[in-house]
Amino acid sequence: MQGNLSEQEVIRRENLNKIKELGFQPYPSELFPVNNYSTDIKEHFTEGSTEFQEVCLAGRFMSRRIMGKASFAELQDSKGRIQLYVSRDEICPGENKDLYNQVFKKLLDLGDFIGVKGYVFKTKVGETSVHVSELILLSKSLKPLPVVKTDAEGNVFDAFSDPELRYRQRYVDLVVNPEVKSAFIQRTAMYNSIRSFLNDKGYLEVETPILQPLYGGAAARPFTTHHNTLDMKLYLRIANELYLKRLIVGGFDGVFEFSKDFRNEGMSRFHNPEFTQIELYVAYKDYDWMMNLVEEMVEKACMDIHGTTEILVGENTINFQRPWKRYTMFEAIEHFTDIDISEMDEDELRLTAKKLHVDVDPSMGKGKLIDEIFGEKCEAQLIQPTFITDYPIEMSPLAKKHRTKEGLVERFEAICNGKEICNAFSELNDPIDQRQRFQEQNNSNK
Repeated sequence: MQGNLSEQEVIRRENLNKIKELGFQPYPSELFPVNNYSTDIKEHFTEGSTEFQEVCLAGRFMSRRIMGKASFAELQDSKGRIQLYVSRDEICPGENKDLYNQVFKKLLDLGDFIGVKGYVFKTKVGETSVHVSELILLSKSLKPLPVVKTDAEGNVFDAFSDPELRYRQRYVDLVVNPEVKSAFIQRTAMYNSIRSFLNDKGYLEVETPILQPLYGGAAARPFTTHHNTLDMKLYLRIANELYLKRLIVGGFDGVFEFSKDFRNEGMSRFHNPEFTQIELYVAYKDYDWMMNLVEEMVEKACMDIHGTTEILVGENTINFQRPWKRYTMFEAIEHFTDIDISEMDEDELRLTAKKLHVDVDPSMGKGKLIDEIFGEKCEAQLIQPTFITDYPIEMSPLAKKHRTKEGLVERFEAICNGKEICNAFSELNDPIDQRQRFQEQNNSNK
């Protein structure tokens, strides 16, 4: 087995064996009573305070500076890093000094999990630190971490920055780039904010089937699987729309679900074969009402997470404060291209696409041509939250016909930072119209 190990992995295993030979347990079973965290200590400790006199912290051992019988080290816990002051005679009060002389100085490797007990103080240079009275190895790490170095000028060397490695080894990314944790924390905060918002409105959170005998609710290729007991093909859902609508038919006024959906299609940073979305259905409402709800919900989530409606995303400051800008799809295209396409037929749209250098093919109908022009010339320029409304009927077979505009439906998309964040419409509840559209779509595909 050693032939498949790197030099660092071999050294770590040798250190593990030496720790065992010295009589120390590298993977103890007893719980360690953590009662404080690095960032809380650094934020709240003041010199002369009687707080933090009996702290217990646990985390990864990330560095050490040995100075004879005493040393400084750095511990990284789930919230951040803090300096440790480790004295040989304090952590080894008896004659046996192996815990300091051997384990701490020689056999601990970067990334090992340790627990410390002690009290908090400030060093002569003013750095908040933990004076360690007890130290225990909690878990020996047998694989080395990438070592990211920063010089005095703040330049970073050997950063763990390769996108492929970071996405495939997210656990490593979280250790060596701890700022990544904020995305996980904010994601949960966003879920909690949306959930509480919808709960307060009186809507019911539900779960609907992931394995479905017939998939629907979107246009996508599904993943397939087989149910052995029933001897039948099943599909991983591409959307949860149809089941939620059935709950509305059954008598609920409003239902929502945070759903994991699956689409067996291409991959990119913005299109994953499995993804999470929230779907909400409310009876007796229309798309104008839903736009107002979305504005209110997103603004609240932004305030709950950041305490402000203004967020810096890359180089753009985005303001989620209500009300958001609204364009019809035709208005947006005219705004960004100076061309009014609202009365154009298919041939005219094809010529316009060519004039705008938008790639189209002969299979595209009127709705798809409009969608391609909008996607190529408008979407990326919509940085601030914006509602795009009133889509061609060909693009939206499940949306209700517009009440005043022939050939359009009452649909909207919310777009922010050049990407869609929400899609909704006044639900089509005319079964005759629905069947007719399905038949027309089926005939056009033959």
